[in-house]
Amino acid sequence: MDLRGARQLGLRAFRCSLGPYCIRNSRLSTRTSAAGYLREKNIIIMGPPGAGKTTVGRIVAHRLGLPAVDVDDDVLEPTWKMPVAAKLAAVGGERFLEEEGQVLRNFSASGCIVSLTGSNPLHPEAMQHVKQSGAVVYLDVDGEDILQRLHRMKVDRIVGQEAGRSIRDILQYRKQFYERWLDARVLCGRGDTAEEVAEKVLQAVERFHNHAAETYVSTRADGEGSKVHFSDVVVEGLPPDGGLYVPENGFPKIAPREWLRLVGMSYPERALLLLEKCIHPSEVSAVDLREMVYRAYGSNFSTKEVAPVKHLMDSTYVQELFHGPTASFKDLASQLMPQIFAHCLPPMCNYLILVATSGDTGSAVLSGFGGLCDADRRRTAVLVFFPEDGVSHIQKLQMTSLDRSHAKAVSVRSDFDFCQRSIKGMFGEAGLTGHLAVEYGTVLSTANSINWARLLPQVVYHSAAYLNLCRDGVIQFGDPIDVCIPTGNFGNAMSALYAKQMGVPIREVICASNRNRIVSDFVNTGEYDLRKRRLMPSRSPAIDILKSSNLERFVYHVSGGDGPLVKDLFSGLDERRHFSLPEPLLGKLRQEVRADWCSEHDCLAAIRSVRTQAGYVLDTHTAVAKVVADRLRDQTCPVVISSTAHYGKCAPAVFEALQVENIPEDPLEQLRKLQCAASRPGKNRDLMDCLKDRKRREHTVCEADYRVLVEQVESMIQDSFLKVM
Repeated sequence: MDLRGARQLGLRAFRCSLGPYCIRNSRLSTRTSAAGYLREKNIIIMGPPGAGKTTVGRIVAHRLGLPAVDVDDDVLEPTWKMPVAAKLAAVGGERFLEEEGQVLRNFSASGCIVSLTGSNPLHPEAMQHVKQSGAVVYLDVDGEDILQRLHRMKVDRIVGQEAGRSIRDILQYRKQFYERWLDARVLCGRGDTAEEVAEKVLQAVERFHNHAAETYVSTRADGEGSKVHFSDVVVEGLPPDGGLYVPENGFPKIAPREWLRLVGMSYPERALLLLEKCIHPSEVSAVDLREMVYRAYGSNFSTKEVAPVKHLMDSTYVQELFHGPTASFKDLASQLMPQIFAHCLPPMCNYLILVATSGDTGSAVLSGFGGLCDADRRRTAVLVFFPEDGVSHIQKLQMTSLDRSHAKAVSVRSDFDFCQRSIKGMFGEAGLTGHLAVEYGTVLSTANSINWARLLPQVVYHSAAYLNLCRDGVIQFGDPIDVCIPTGNFGNAMSALYAKQMGVPIREVICASNRNRIVSDFVNTGEYDLRKRRLMPSRSPAIDILKSSNLERFVYHVSGGDGPLVKDLFSGLDERRHFSLPEPLLGKLRQEVRADWCSEHDCLAAIRSVRTQAGYVLDTHTAVAKVVADRLRDQTCPVVISSTAHYGKCAPAVFEALQVENIPEDPLEQLRKLQCAASRPGKNRDLMDCLKDRKRREHTVCEADYRVLVEQVESMIQDSFLKVM
C-alpha cells in the first residue's frame, strides 16, 4: 500500500467500541441525508468555555438528524450525580481534571454530535480515546467574544485557574492543547452567530472527509487531464506535460470577519491558519503543520515579526522580507517547504532536489533542506545550478559555503534561463528520469517557485503586510492597498495575486522589472518575444530573467483555466520563442497587474535619494520597485514595496549608488562599512555570521551544455546515495 493509501485508511479508521456510556444512533444506517458520509463516526466539537460548543452542537445535530451529546450535561453530571461546578468546588482543579478524564475514557458513542467540556483536551489519555471515534472540530473563537460571553454567564473562574491568573491567561494557555487534538479548525469571526458557526462546522467536516475534492491540475491540461493531490504536487514538482501545477478549484475565500481575527496575531499564527485552509488535513494534519510552521518561523529569523512592514516616506511602506538566515525573501518559503516536502515523501525512494537560481533561491534552499532531521536528509539531496557570472560575490559565497553532504552548488557559464530550461528539460526527458529511478532508486524534484510548495507560503507574507497596516492603524480592513514587487520569474507577484483571491483587499499588483524588462513588456504589449532578446546583466541580478515561468500560472488564471490555450501559447514560446496573448485576455490581465521597468541609472539614484530623505538603504531590487511604484501609483492608497533582499547582498552596487570611495575588497568589511552609512534597516545577523564563518572553497564550474548538467546530476546521486560508509 502506498503512503497516500495508508493515510486514507487511517482517516477511515473512525470506529469506537461499546463502553459503559454508549449512545448509538439506530437510524444512521438507513438515512440518506447529507450526513451519510459520517457512517458510525462522531463529530466532536472542542473549544474553550464560552465558545458555544453545546449550542452549536445542538444546531449541527438538528440539521443532520443526529443525537447531540453534551459531555457536561449528559455524561459527567449523571456519573457524578452532582453539578459540574459542585464537583469542581469539592475536589479542586487538579483532581477534577483527572476524574473528568477518567469518565471520558469510559465514554463511547457513534453517529453523534459530541460537545466536549472546555477542559477535556487537557487530559491526553481521554482525548486519545475520544479522537478514535470521529473528527475533532475546534471552535477557534475570538478571545474578546469568549470573555464577554463568560461575563454574561457570570462565570468568573474556570478549571485550572489559580490565584493571580486571569481567565484571559488561562484561555491563552489552553490554546496549545486545543491545537494538539484538532482535525479541523473553525475560525470564528467576531460576532459570528451560532447558526453561522454551525454552518462552518458542517463545511469543515465535509472538507475533512472529502479529500478527493481538493485536486491540482496542470496549467496545460484539458478538461480530462489527470488530477493529483497536494503530496503528489509537492514531491513531483512539475507535471509531465511541461506545465505547472495549480489548484483545480482556486484558493479558498476568507470572510472579512475571519481576516479581522488575524490582525492581532503573530506571523506563525497567521501562517498556520492560512495554510490550514490551503492544505488538506489528510495530506498534512493540522497538528503536523503547526509544528512545521513554528519551526520555520522561529529563532531562525532575526526579528519576531518575521516580515515587518516599515514606513518609508509619505504613503509608501516597505515589507522587509530579508530577516531570514540567508537575507532574502526566499527564506519565507524555503524554511517551510523542505519540511512539507519531507513529510509528503513516499517510502522506498531517494529524492534529488534540482534548483536553478539567479542569486537568492540557491542559498535559501540549501539552508532550508540543511535544517531537516538526519533521517530526512539521508533521503534527500539538493543540487543547485547558478550562472557563474550572474550572481553577486556575496551570493556566490553564501551558496558555496553552504555546500555540505547531500547538498552542492554548481555554477554554469551561462545565464539563469539556461539553468532553469535545463532542469525543466530533465523533468521532461522520460529516458533520463526512468534511468535514475531504475538504476539509483532516485526521483527528481524541484524547489524553485515552479514547485507549488515553494509558492504557497509566499501568500502568507503578502497577507501579513496588509494585516500589519490594519494593526498599526494605517488602514481599516476593507481599505485598498497597492503592492509593488521587483520580479523576473513572477512567483512573488503571483503569490500576491493569490492573496487577493483569498480576500486581501489588494487593488493593484505592480510588477517592477529591471532593464531586462521581460515582465513589463509582456504586460504592456501582450507580446512575449525572446527572438532577438539577450539577457543583460544588471545590478539587480535576482531578476535578470527572460523566461518567466510563473507567468504561465497567471495566464492560466486570467484565461479562466483554459489549459489547451495555455499549452498552445507556452509550447509556442518553447518552440518559436514568441507568442501573442489574445486581446480579450490582455484586457483581463491588465485589470490584475500593472508593470514598468527601471534603468540602471534610476535604480542607483533611488538608493541615493531614499537614503538622503529617509535614512533608509535599499538594496538594488527594492530600488527597482521604488522607482516603478513612484511612476505608476496614483497616491490614493498606501503602497507596500516588497523588499526582497538585504542591501548587504549587493554591497558594491550600493556603494556605487551612495558614491562611497575606498571600498574594502573583503565582503565582511564591505558589510560593516555599509552598516555605518545606514541608520536603517538594521544588520542581518545571519548574513554577518555567514561571512565571518565562510569556508573558502573551490566550486565546480560547468560549460553551458545540457548533457554536462545531466552528468552533474548523476554524479550527485552517486555521491549522495551510493557511497558506502
